[in-house]
Amino acid sequence: MITVTAFAGRTVAVFGLARSGLSSVRALKAGGAEVLAWDDNDALREAAREAGAKLQMWPEWPWDRLAAVILSPGVPLTHPKPHDVVVRAREWDVEVIGDIELFARTVTDTPVIAITGTNGKSTTTALIGHILKQAGYDAQVGGNIGQPALALAEPSAKTIYVLEISSYQVDLSPGLAANVAVLTNVTPDHIDRHGSLENYAAVKMALLRRTKTSGLNVVGIDDSHCSAIFTQLTSNGGPPCAPVSVGKVLGRGFFVLDGQLYDAQHERAAKVMDLATAAHLPGAHNWQNAALAYAATKPYVSAPATITAAIVSFPGLAHRIEDVGRIGKVRFVNDSKATNADAAERALVCFDDIWWIAGGRPKAGGIVPLEPHFSRIRKAYLIGEAAGEFAVTLEGKVDAVMSGTLEAAVAAAAADAAKSHLPAPVVLLSPACASFDQFKDFESRGDAFRTLVAKLKPEAA
Repeated sequence: MITVTAFAGRTVAVFGLARSGLSSVRALKAGGAEVLAWDDNDALREAAREAGAKLQMWPEWPWDRLAAVILSPGVPLTHPKPHDVVVRAREWDVEVIGDIELFARTVTDTPVIAITGTNGKSTTTALIGHILKQAGYDAQVGGNIGQPALALAEPSAKTIYVLEISSYQVDLSPGLAANVAVLTNVTPDHIDRHGSLENYAAVKMALLRRTKTSGLNVVGIDDSHCSAIFTQLTSNGGPPCAPVSVGKVLGRGFFVLDGQLYDAQHERAAKVMDLATAAHLPGAHNWQNAALAYAATKPYVSAPATITAAIVSFPGLAHRIEDVGRIGKVRFVNDSKATNADAAERALVCFDDIWWIAGGRPKAGGIVPLEPHFSRIRKAYLIGEAAGEFAVTLEGKVDAVMSGTLEAAVAAAAADAAKSHLPAPVVLLSPACASFDQFKDFESRGDAFRTLVAKLKPEAA
């Protein structure tokens, strides 16, 4: 755990007590702060009380002496409208920050690599951590993936922090200045929380604008928003900015052509590796992740062969095109982290004969953008709140059934895939939806899928 001393002897309130909130309580208490806390969840309140917080509903907080409010990233800061606790804090001129800001104010002399973007950031984060560990560093990986930033170990001489940062966390961490910042891509997502796609893109860019001038920004430039961000960053006199592309030759930067990774950052393009050798990084989207990770770790790993060997040995990321089992000829793939259509597309293009489990709490646009890939889907099994909407989109194009629950979908998909005459059927959970209608998060949804697959009898598939 990282001990936060910035508020020693002062009173701080924590609102929202999930993973980042509880880690904030513990870090602040260890650093000598008086901590007030509140959450509507009884179990989370009890956990905070056991961690040393005083439980008090936010309207009753002593606003005249609060030094800060530590806000959960899940609580609206600006859109669709600020939560009432945010409004009250502004009335009392109390700063509203998040756990990443507490981290930034505490960890000032240890390298930080921060990764953001709509899709690919978790795989890129995990891959960067893997490369650094293989190179002998104490890579501490967390943030919006795995452990909260404040739950990571205190720094040592070989520590590099590798943090996935969501757009919500960027908003709440104005003091985070990374040594290396990575932007994977920007596609429509979380519009309800940022008001517009333009606002969402601006938040992503804000993280890179704060990168230390001695550091490096790495930007995937294959979408229009990131291309524009790259142009702005390279014209503002900030740190160097390395572009990354898949399918486009760059005069300077890093690019992938036909699965071959090239480095052209400082001299003529040189082929680095064949990404087909990285078994757990299939598809063009993972080629981008690998190129981003290669660029981000070069400042710390001088031998390219060390980086490429680590890319080849990368075991993959849980819940992201993750093989979770095979029964007979049927392969089961957990892609629960695909919480929007763009992310689901990255899994759909990896397979030819798919029995697709989709649905949950829908995002704007639904699955309409996935229509070019419907020919790969042999049958769809729809669950959650989006089932009806998705059925309308698929009507006349893909055979679909209303399964309702993940358990029913897995059983039906497994049985149907096994009965097919195709040689390599894939039961794919790639929901293209948030999980919050039936699960607390995408990890829980993916874990449930893995458990259901493990319970299948061979004859069921």
